[in-house]
Amino acid sequence: MRKQPFKILRPCVVALAAALAAIHAGGAEDDRGPPRTPLLPRYKQECAACHVAYPPGMLPAESWRRVMQGLSRHHGTDASLDAAATDELSAWLSARAGTFKRAREAPPEDRITRSAWFLRKHDEVPAAAWKRTAVKSPANCTACHAQADQGVFDEHQVRIPR
Repeated sequence: MRKQPFKILRPCVVALAAALAAIHAGGAEDDRGPPRTPLLPRYKQECAACHVAYPPGMLPAESWRRVMQGLSRHHGTDASLDAAATDELSAWLSARAGTFKRAREAPPEDRITRSAWFLRKHDEVPAAAWKRTAVKSPANCTACHAQADQGVFDEHQVRIPR
């Protein structure tokens, strides 16, 4: 009587399938971008007062450190906070900073809109679209991503204003 090879190999096949699924899931995260992170209420209060409270995974920790150290000259505005708020937000941002493949490298001037992954994701957007009254700049995520304030940037739900 012949032994059935599948019964012998089954545990190995199951283990291999599980390992491949884990690798694929990790790669999918790299392709999708930063994982959604519930935002700290103080972060939303302070940062979303002027712009969308960008998910912390959009920049690496070193970029967030520089952003927080430079709040007195934050993109032409004094966005200074008291020391306790700065320390709290800096620690929170650094702990949740981007570690996925495309967010590990600090972009020029620590600008999300100049990062390699952002440019790749938006390469099909015509230059004229960024100048439209309803858009104004690549930093205005909510112009095209209706749920950007909730950390949702699904490319299938993008609506570029005319």
